[in-house]
Amino acid sequence: MPFDNELFKVTRNNVSPMQGGLLVADPFLTEPCFHRSVVLLADHREGGSMGFVLNKRTNLKVNDFFEEFADLPSLPIYLGGPVSINRLFFLHNLGEVLIPDAEEIVPGLYFDGDFDALKRYILSGYPVQGRIKFVMGYSGWDKGQLEREISQYAWAATPVSPEHEVLNADGESYWKKAVKLLGQGYEAWSKFPAEAYMN
Repeated sequence: MPFDNELFKVTRNNVSPMQGGLLVADPFLTEPCFHRSVVLLADHREGGSMGFVLNKRTNLKVNDFFEEFADLPSLPIYLGGPVSINRLFFLHNLGEVLIPDAEEIVPGLYFDGDFDALKRYILSGYPVQGRIKFVMGYSGWDKGQLEREISQYAWAATPVSPEHEVLNADGESYWKKAVKLLGQGYEAWSKFPAEAYMN
């Protein structure tokens, strides 16, 4: 749970978590998977929530796991969360026509679907950057857990907007951008030193 420090206290935006919304991590979260992370909520309902960390690039590449991709430009894999870490998911904006059985998160944004169709798309030379993001594992919360964590300032919720560019999200710079989009009430978060929790 986040460290209580008046210097970095925020004015809560009172936005509730929602499917297709983002969760921006409090700077005091020290778990490596969630430190300065932004999570896209792919599903949020009374029974619980699941989502994908967007900005934690790993050293793994999809090219290393599929022989047919070996000679293609690098297809990085991001750490989606600590659950089912051995499963590969993909977020995309290709829609259900190109990728049958895709799960719609919000209009224009999907996850998973027919992987053979995805491979055909990629091998045909169509663009991947800004259209597909591969993530390993996911993040999950039981009933009421996420709301409790938000009330304890571990996360701040915000709706998705074009400025978030979720399929291009990468690194701490994306977390800083998401903090700014939370509003002035969260300005103190962006001023907290990235490695201060290690001291």
